[in-house]
Amino acid sequence: MSPERAGVAPGRAVQALRAGRRWVPRPRATFPWTAPPVPRGVEVPAQPRKVGADFETEWARSDAARFARALLLEGPLRLGVQALARPEVHGRDRLADLRAVRPVTPVIFAANHHSHLDTPLLLTALPEPWRHRTVVGAAADYFFGTRVTGTLSALALNAIPIERTRVNRRSADLAGSLVDDGWSLLIFPEGGRSPDGWGQPFRGGAAFLSVRTGAPVIPVHIEGTGAILGKGMNRPKRGRAVVTFGAPLRPDAGEDARRFTVRIERAVNALGDESSSDWWTARQRAARQESPVLSGPDLGSWRRAWALGDSRGRGLRRRPARPRWPDLG
Repeated sequence: MSPERAGVAPGRAVQALRAGRRWVPRPRATFPWTAPPVPRGVEVPAQPRKVGADFETEWARSDAARFARALLLEGPLRLGVQALARPEVHGRDRLADLRAVRPVTPVIFAANHHSHLDTPLLLTALPEPWRHRTVVGAAADYFFGTRVTGTLSALALNAIPIERTRVNRRSADLAGSLVDDGWSLLIFPEGGRSPDGWGQPFRGGAAFLSVRTGAPVIPVHIEGTGAILGKGMNRPKRGRAVVTFGAPLRPDAGEDARRFTVRIERAVNALGDESSSDWWTARQRAARQESPVLSGPDLGSWRRAWALGDSRGRGLRRRPARPRWPDLG
């Protein structure tokens, strides 16, 4: 027992006797069950907090964590998404060729981003075999700022920290190694939720990882989540969301990440046009490279808000029923 601890027991015994109580010494845990004692005069350096981009998420891909996440995904998350968004999913047939390949081809899902609802919506909309083997690239400064939020994000969403303000080799190496190991990746190339309802320019993360790993990119367009739980909304509002998957994209020979990013953004723009009009019209405009851009008009803020009000909800209207031949039976 250290000299400091040696004087503690008699002092407590005297206090107990003065108060008329019986004092029984209690055994205390020592090293190695507690931290080792530090000699006087020695300053112990503070241990760095492993949060942000340094947050460890390997434990979230263990068998136990995957089983718990599958129960959460197919239970509360799916029920919550259905109650809030009543999602419609289109374009899964475009992934039929990749779904038929064995072993499963890891892919990179690149989607526009308007709401915190986008991630659970997409995770529940992903077809097998990717639904339970996909990691989510999440903002390191937002979702992994503390140990609590980081643990919840890693466990519930299988999220990994991605730096969105600067290039971080650790984040890129982690994402690339997971794709090489057969995990698919869900990433939002805009880097964050839309601040005004319009889209933002795509960054090169998805294209860079595709060029590096050879994994195809699946463009995805999400419509309606901004009106349900957009940025700045304190409470969700029930609505309807539409998810549209596009055809797989691969980098061409000699194509760098910057040019590939432009193609990915154009593909998502075309899917947005398809969601608000129809497939044939959207294909024609895409062939002429005239698809409406999701970033909206280059105007002042009030005019952008006005234009957004005119176009809000176009993709959520149900298409008119096609004419059918009369039943003459």
